[in-house]
Amino acid sequence: MKLKRILPFAKQLIMSTVEPGDIVVDATAGNGHDTLFLTELVGEHGHVYAFDVQEEAIQATTRRLAEANKLDKATIILDGHENLHFYIQQEVSAAIFNLGYLPGSDHEIITRGDSTQRAIESLLQLLKVGGIIVLVVYHGHQGGKEEKDSILHYVQNLSQSFVHVLSYQFLNQQNDPPFIVAIEKMKEQK
Repeated sequence: MKLKRILPFAKQLIMSTVEPGDIVVDATAGNGHDTLFLTELVGEHGHVYAFDVQEEAIQATTRRLAEANKLDKATIILDGHENLHFYIQQEVSAAIFNLGYLPGSDHEIITRGDSTQRAIESLLQLLKVGGIIVLVVYHGHQGGKEEKDSILHYVQNLSQSFVHVLSYQFLNQQNDPPFIVAIEKMKEQK
């Protein structure tokens, strides 16, 4: 077995869960790479909800989807992922987050632990049994350590009878390498 790098492993987790026709979430649209990837997975009858707080990210994602002829497969929303419950009422099969800042943009605009935690809480209510939330945690920036600690504390305290939580990381890499936290819903919470 060959160990997968972080981003390919994140995609593998999503691919193993999402089926054509599903509703999925890109909680941090960024430059639109994951949004496009998700539109391909959900196929003709599925849908992607993509969120970002930066107009620059919304424009980049819109451009990327338009170039791939997939714009009709996504709703791109200029709002924080903590507000996703205002936009989505359907059952969701998967969600992906890339925590940190928008590459090539203002590094002062970052995701934060409290808003990410609220988004996860909302997603756990919407997530189907067997669905997955994948967080790619980039923490080597100002504010990144605080968000990492907040998220890890939160997910470590989720009930194991309700969800399984996985951490996937390379322990011997330098310079705060990103890692994955994956949350799989095992049953409805009572």
